[in-house]
Amino acid sequence: MASLPHGEPAPASGALPNPDVSAGFSAYVHIPFCTVRCGYCDFNTYTKPSFGPGAGRDDFPASLAREIVLSHEVLDTGTNRGALRTVFFGGGTPTLLDAGQLVAVLAELERAFGLAEGAEITTECNPESVDRAALATLRAGGFTRISFGMQSAVPEVLRTLDRQHSPGQVERVTGWARELGLEYSLDLIYGAPGETMEQWRTSLAAALALEPAHISAYGLMVEPGTKMGMQARRGLISLPDPDELADKYEVADDILSAAGYRWYEISNWARPGHECRHNCYYWENANWWGYGPGAHSHINGVRFWNVKHPRAYADRVWARGIGNDDGAAALRAPGEAAASRPAIVSPALEREILSPAEQREEKIMLGIRMSRGIDIPAGVDAAVVEGLVRDGLVEAESARAGRLVLTRRGRLLADTVTRALW
Repeated sequence: MASLPHGEPAPASGALPNPDVSAGFSAYVHIPFCTVRCGYCDFNTYTKPSFGPGAGRDDFPASLAREIVLSHEVLDTGTNRGALRTVFFGGGTPTLLDAGQLVAVLAELERAFGLAEGAEITTECNPESVDRAALATLRAGGFTRISFGMQSAVPEVLRTLDRQHSPGQVERVTGWARELGLEYSLDLIYGAPGETMEQWRTSLAAALALEPAHISAYGLMVEPGTKMGMQARRGLISLPDPDELADKYEVADDILSAAGYRWYEISNWARPGHECRHNCYYWENANWWGYGPGAHSHINGVRFWNVKHPRAYADRVWARGIGNDDGAAALRAPGEAAASRPAIVSPALEREILSPAEQREEKIMLGIRMSRGIDIPAGVDAAVVEGLVRDGLVEAESARAGRLVLTRRGRLLADTVTRALW
């Protein structure tokens, strides 16, 4: 499991140097529970259903409500009563919580900040974890979009990834989503040990047959601490070959483009107008608050991250313990005086206040991933840009117009482009 970065201690109050989000911001909600930990997974997830009061599937939403109250006290939305532009529930498997619980958390966010008109509300979803009734509850409760973790259409590849779908389940859940008026995306992974090019083509064809508005395709990354990482260290599996991953990326780009999808970020394709707005805000380095264990946030040049373990998270947001309160305090009106309920200690462990130079570097690193590219950064020598054009990493015509847009070769070598611009 990935470790948290290092920074300076975050204040217990959650106070920020500049809390102004009156122009709008996004919310990410991390649900850390899973039934099985996939062999490749490096996310902050746990298969145990409970770690004590406030840290289990049944009562976790009350702990999230406490952090929502805290964020409302910290952030300044001015007169904006529709400050939340997007909300994204990730994990873990968010839909291991009852659909009604997810709707209740969304309602807490809406009550605290208001939702912008046409706000995009997404949850990730393992196809095995929902039925039609659950999707209907999500739709009625304000969710607009579902991101289904398909990963592959090939049973052998799914087994390698420790993913198991009942036959036809992805087809069923996407059909229900379509009937209910929910937009849906499919996540795919390529490069699993033993996966052939033909199997990858099969997965792409199967995904396209389900007519999603959006498809994400990620090359398998094997981290040292994962089950696959340990298997690779013992020589039981072979790590993905970089050249093979590049070939599969190019095949995906060809097939998806021919089907009318357009890449808008290196690993993401969508039908025009159906890009994931929440993720676009990440790549634009906009403001978001991350709720839940291990969640990261960015508010006006300050990055901060929560303690990772669900029990540690619950202990902080409940401050003096759940025994001092029955949970109702977290559900009171966000504007209610803090003195009327037990104190909330910020779950943020540490933070990093980015310097102007660091903010510039992040803007380059994130923005260059998008199809619209970035303006040529101030201070970048013309010879550097000429070299990127010459090496076929950025489009020549765009560069002449003062903008850097990655070619397909550049997408495969985005880190090289970023380092050259820094």
